[in-house]
Amino acid sequence: MSRPLVITDCDEVLLYMVSHFRDWLAEAEGVTFAMGSSDFVSAMRRTDSGDPVPQAEIWALLNRFFDDQMHRQTPVRGAVEGIKTLREHADVVVLTNLMDFRQDARTRQLLEHGLDLRVFTNQGPKGPALKAILEEYAPSRAAFIDDLAQHHDSVSSITPDVTRLHLCAEPLLAPHIACAHRAGHAHARIDDWEGAVPWLLDQLHENEERERT
Repeated sequence: MSRPLVITDCDEVLLYMVSHFRDWLAEAEGVTFAMGSSDFVSAMRRTDSGDPVPQAEIWALLNRFFDDQMHRQTPVRGAVEGIKTLREHADVVVLTNLMDFRQDARTRQLLEHGLDLRVFTNQGPKGPALKAILEEYAPSRAAFIDDLAQHHDSVSSITPDVTRLHLCAEPLLAPHIACAHRAGHAHARIDDWEGAVPWLLDQLHENEERERT
């Protein structure tokens, strides 16, 4: 019988990203990043003038961060231990929205933090990519973890039987982003690993018991 499978996002789930992006922008790019709403674009302004950073430049800055600054990222509190616990009960893979050529860099980055995980890269909604992962692994059951509501929407519409946990560990973002659980696209919203691990284990074991009866 195949093992359960946990498919998890990386940024703001396993590794903090936005806080380090904010610090780098201030130090190197003359940009102030301040989240006051769910609008990521309007959060970035030129420090000297207060002018908003054009959207095309925002994408260029994000690309430069992932090209040269991923070493700044640190593990989310409890994530490394949480993944190790989950791996005692399930296979765990990462599904991250980075360009494909950054797959090896992300794999190395996670390994440096003690997470030896297979990494799948993706662009756009995650539902189709997750479906392909499920077809490869054919797990007995599966759980999906992500910090963005649109990915839970995508996964719920394509693979509705997957257990979905909305987890955003970054305090700069968590109060402002749309909640997938409230929207009905995730089964729960838990923003810390201390609460996420027992919930996920309960879900996996509950499904396992259901299959036996």
